[in-house]
Amino acid sequence: MTYTPKSEFLNVMQERGYVADCTDYQGLDEALVKGVVPAYIGYDATAASLHVGHLMNIMVLRWLQKLGGKPITLMGGGTTKVGDPSFRSDERPLLSPEQIDANIAGMGNVFAKYLTYGDGATDALMLNNAEWLDSLNYLEFLRDIGRHFSVNRMLSFESVKSRLDREQSLSFLEFNYMILQAYDFLELNRRYGCVLQMGGSDQWGNIINGIDLTRRVLDNEIYGLTTPLLTTSDGRKMGKSANGATWLNDKMLSPYEFWQFWRNTTDADVGRFLKLYTELSVEECDRLGALGGSEINEGKIILANEVTALLHGAEAAAAAQATAREVFEKGGVGDDLPTLELTPEEVGDGISVAQLIVRSGLAKTGKEAKRLIADNGARIDDAPLTDAGLMLDRAALASPVKLSAGKKRHALIKLAN
Repeated sequence: MTYTPKSEFLNVMQERGYVADCTDYQGLDEALVKGVVPAYIGYDATAASLHVGHLMNIMVLRWLQKLGGKPITLMGGGTTKVGDPSFRSDERPLLSPEQIDANIAGMGNVFAKYLTYGDGATDALMLNNAEWLDSLNYLEFLRDIGRHFSVNRMLSFESVKSRLDREQSLSFLEFNYMILQAYDFLELNRRYGCVLQMGGSDQWGNIINGIDLTRRVLDNEIYGLTTPLLTTSDGRKMGKSANGATWLNDKMLSPYEFWQFWRNTTDADVGRFLKLYTELSVEECDRLGALGGSEINEGKIILANEVTALLHGAEAAAAAQATAREVFEKGGVGDDLPTLELTPEEVGDGISVAQLIVRSGLAKTGKEAKRLIADNGARIDDAPLTDAGLMLDRAALASPVKLSAGKKRHALIKLAN
């Protein structure tokens, strides 16, 4: 980005590393300087929670609100029924309307931690594109909206072309997705005065479509801003771990496990992640990211505390840090560890330790649990676990038992009261 912005929002976006591309830096900058800019990011309701991969764009919305803009979180109650084909190798499984509504409710709980919703000029709006998509008349839509789209141009978008180049099927249902997303921008501009769509750089083609459609139909000037698709320094997609997605909902991932995810950041990513995922000054982020040797652990702990406090609150962050200190520095149990509670009936005459490793989330399958034990990667109450057939009865579980997978992942097993 060579343009030097006048607006505080674009300045923050640039200096903290949030910007991949923009359709018109100068035009957007002038709009931001003039007054309140309503801007949206769309989220399809494909899961009951958002995950860490969504967090950068949630932080973008948070900064927008802090700096005088109006964030719109657009829930894809309509588009989820189709499924975004962008850069996917197969069609998304279709969800029932009830499941979509439940997912939207779960995702809404996360947004409320980062944004202030209400009726004020800069208060956030949560909208659902089912509001206008569910009632569309197909023939009218084809006539009024479909005529503005060139199939030749749609086929040239990288998200579609990559699928076709691999000779993987792209259904007509999915092909319609980009038209529906473009129509979202048109309707948000018409109904709510929204002039900016933001999203990951994989959404560039969809954003351009929406801008083009809105100009053709309403002759309004609107803009697009994309964020980089983030990978960790070791090449992994952000938010993905060996155990799957790192969820933002505390019912799907405990605050302690969330804290540990950030504490385990690789050294090379600390400074960058502090800028993207916390509100510490850029100077402090740079200082912490430049620490060498074991001192970089100070940066990792601050990163974990700051990000966890934003999502789960300062108390949860402090409890997670205290548990980590108890578990790692003192060899204790820690009150905040993920806990599996078993009824006496579940334990019966005994339950295998391999099964407990799976049920506590330390391994996905019994086979994986047995391999972990065979490779000397499992511990029970901090002692090496070598027998995959070990059975624990109610007497053994009378006090909590700590299971560990490697050095950083732990869980407590205890009998329910």
